[in-house]
Amino acid sequence: MIDQGIGSWPRRRARMEPHALALVQGERHLDYAGLAERTDALACALAELGVGKGDRVAYLGPNDIATFETLFATTRLGAIFVALNTRLAAREIGYMLDDSDPIVLVVAPASEAIGADAISHTARPPRLLRLRANGDSSRYERALSEHIGSTPSVAPVGLDDPALILYTSGTTGRPKGAVLTHGNITWNTLAQFAHFSLSREDVSLCSAPLFHVLGLGQITLPTLYAGGTVIVIPKFEPSDFLATIEREKATAFPLAPTMLQMVCELPEWADADLSSIRVVAFGGSPVVERVATAWLARGIQVLQGYGMTEAAPGVFMTLRHGANAHPLSVGVPHFFTDVALLTGDGEIIDGPGRGELLVRGPHVFAGYWHRPEATREAFIDGWFRTGDIVRIDDDGWAYIVDRVKDIIISGGENIYPAEVEAVITQLDSITECAVVAVPDEQWGEVGLAFIVARPGHAADEHTIRAHLEANLARYKIPRYFVYRENLPRNASGKIQRLGLRDAARQNLQPAP
Repeated sequence: MIDQGIGSWPRRRARMEPHALALVQGERHLDYAGLAERTDALACALAELGVGKGDRVAYLGPNDIATFETLFATTRLGAIFVALNTRLAAREIGYMLDDSDPIVLVVAPASEAIGADAISHTARPPRLLRLRANGDSSRYERALSEHIGSTPSVAPVGLDDPALILYTSGTTGRPKGAVLTHGNITWNTLAQFAHFSLSREDVSLCSAPLFHVLGLGQITLPTLYAGGTVIVIPKFEPSDFLATIEREKATAFPLAPTMLQMVCELPEWADADLSSIRVVAFGGSPVVERVATAWLARGIQVLQGYGMTEAAPGVFMTLRHGANAHPLSVGVPHFFTDVALLTGDGEIIDGPGRGELLVRGPHVFAGYWHRPEATREAFIDGWFRTGDIVRIDDDGWAYIVDRVKDIIISGGENIYPAEVEAVITQLDSITECAVVAVPDEQWGEVGLAFIVARPGHAADEHTIRAHLEANLARYKIPRYFVYRENLPRNASGKIQRLGLRDAARQNLQPAP
């Protein structure tokens, strides 16, 4: 095998255009030569801490230049980068640390407290590298400075070697680590170019969290592959984001539908200079019509896509020529993506038609970390089962019809009801519950929990919320709680969620 993984990207770009600007964060500017040098130095420091091929290095913190340095340095050693969601509760992060068992955890100042709490829940605490705080020296920066100018002993990697673990919310109550290989990331990157034609001249905004596959895989890494510039935004704030577009002359970025709405509803939206924008991509849920109209009115076409962590993420994307004629479509398959439909009678068809979407291609993940059974269940005849019902028309454009899985998509975040239900039913006062999605003007969807109290016990909402806040990320906590004597079930004993979704919507209707 040869060194052909993503860890070699900074060095290869540095050979081509060393002084081209790679990353910008506030007043910090890093060209490709500097990124390559710092990546090599960090790789040497990680190796000194015991990291080798196949080991894991975790990162906990908001978007930062250091996130990219850690990703590239880790993969340069043939090790595996573990991106941790900063929005999770300490116990959730602790579970992921136990599951992935990293040798090193790189942690940002903003995440040190929750990181320390998470580590207290682990069986084998990782070694810590703390990032700088307010420009002060830190172990991370000292480790780099000690190795600047050094070249790491690089482990050769192939396209099938694992590069990244991203955790998905658990359908059965526990998150699963999706393993993306060097090949998965590379092929997804190349597929983006068929839709976006990114180049050396592009300036992309990276505000989507880098612990999400959207933040990494769509536009951000493709921009670096093309030799363009990525503006690193630690936290999305609508006014700052709009100002950054103007200041940096941004050309491309992905945003969740909720973020698109927040930006176009700003008072300063009408007078903002958006002439530099060339590509805006979104996914996860449809954009509200008035939001799409607001962007179109400024001469900006937002392109809808469909993807998932397990596909790194690209599956479908609309085309600039054709998007207006298919306003509700998620587009056509990415260049290297094969799709099929699993019909109700178990037949796999190429389409057109309607059925559960199946995906196959070099960008589809290697499996779930240490979950061989879950990996086997996720595939059928070599196809990955998405769990989404899709209609593909004669012209090849696809439409999301329904979800087989009971996933809730809130502000671009995936919430699996089973995970929330498992935490709620830890309370002695609750015998069972079911969480379903209900529409929300701001976030697209939020959760509503149907609660059945144990006989002789009172189900107190304050207690439930406090318990959820201690064990789950805030965005996973249901917005509404409805109390029932029982939950509807079918003949086999399964909860009838379709009826509950209808009841939930009716429950939220204003009184006449």
